[in-house]
Amino acid sequence: MISRQGMAFTNKFKILIRDKQLRKNILFVLGLLIVFRIAAHVPVPGINTEALANFFSSNQLLGLLNVFSGGGLENFSVVALGVGPFITASIIFQLLTMIVPKLEELSKEGEYGQRKINQYTRILTVPMALVQAYGLIALLRGGGFGGHAGGAAGLLGELSLVDIVTTMIVLTGGTIFLMWIGELISERKVGNGISLIIFAGIVSRIPTSLQQIFLTVNRADIINLILFIGIIIVTVAAIVVITEGQRNIPISYAKRVRGAKMYGGVDTHLPLRVNQAGVIPIIFAIAIVLFPPLIAQFFLRANSAFLQNAAQFVINAFNNQFFYGTIYFLLVVAFTYFYTAVIFHPQQVAENLQKQGGFIPGIRPGTATAEYIGKVSNRIMLAGATFLGLVAILPLLMQPLFGSQALIVGGTSVLIVVAVVIEIVGQVDAQLEMRSYDGV
Repeated sequence: MISRQGMAFTNKFKILIRDKQLRKNILFVLGLLIVFRIAAHVPVPGINTEALANFFSSNQLLGLLNVFSGGGLENFSVVALGVGPFITASIIFQLLTMIVPKLEELSKEGEYGQRKINQYTRILTVPMALVQAYGLIALLRGGGFGGHAGGAAGLLGELSLVDIVTTMIVLTGGTIFLMWIGELISERKVGNGISLIIFAGIVSRIPTSLQQIFLTVNRADIINLILFIGIIIVTVAAIVVITEGQRNIPISYAKRVRGAKMYGGVDTHLPLRVNQAGVIPIIFAIAIVLFPPLIAQFFLRANSAFLQNAAQFVINAFNNQFFYGTIYFLLVVAFTYFYTAVIFHPQQVAENLQKQGGFIPGIRPGTATAEYIGKVSNRIMLAGATFLGLVAILPLLMQPLFGSQALIVGGTSVLIVVAVVIEIVGQVDAQLEMRSYDGV
């Protein structure tokens, strides 16, 4: 006999097959992702793409940047910056919304306010892309984070001022193009466009990664391969559990009589997610971890011997795997708490509950409720923050275990893929539910 879950899945699949609009939306999104992948293979002229790929594969930090570029960075393609500048601009405006009163008021004006903030974010993306484009050019011309001028030799030839400006404009245009594609995808409501672009870049690298694994693993390494597959399965399962995990705080609503009708008197719950910040803390941490060695790179040729030595010390420190991993882990944990504090406000939740006549059984309304919600949030956040930190440094933990670059799980990549898949399934499922109620 077919279970209820099986029957529900069969009904939803039938709706998906019959619904012409939903099919068109999915095919449209797939078409845009194909366009993105084509653009990711159109390199900027004058680049040694083979040397560039080796350069990025040998550097953990630049590998992370490549993930958030959607895979276009390792080819130095026209979309090499990916959606990174847009993500940075979005984060900046999220923080400014909490600081600037006018932006805070604008954010509370519903759809109109959100449209205005989105427009400001798009405008800020342009200068952010120009700055990041120049930084990328300077990084590749300077030899990367290795501290030696010849580290990236042959990647970028002699560039004139016109060449540099032209490359900056091309890279900025590529980011704007991806931002536009992302918004078109989001309008179809089968996933977040920006997340799907990063997702497509990560998934496109799977065949190459599998090829490397089969070429490098021999019979003696079969045990390591089985262990590697086991770690992937456990990692994916843990990410799903943490992403979907939540603590339900019981909420009761007092009975109220208005005229001849009675309102309230129901029991519900307030869900607090274990990981409310998503992958944003990792993005924050990457930006901070990259900043010191990037700035130090510009001081390697300073006239002062002290500045040269200090710059070399900073670069060597961040090239140390233990130091880099420790700083990276602590930053991810710290930013998880910071970003959650920015987007989640226990005081506002307590005030809204009090206005609606709701209360937590055994807890007094008002300040006591806010303190209780904050305490519960911080307690469960510890698990989410620690997990995010471990996921971020997973490649560093696996490297001494296997001793092979091929047998390394990119924890951040897996986290993004799993989160995007969960989001897509949720949005498509919501549309199928709506159509099933409409009798489609």
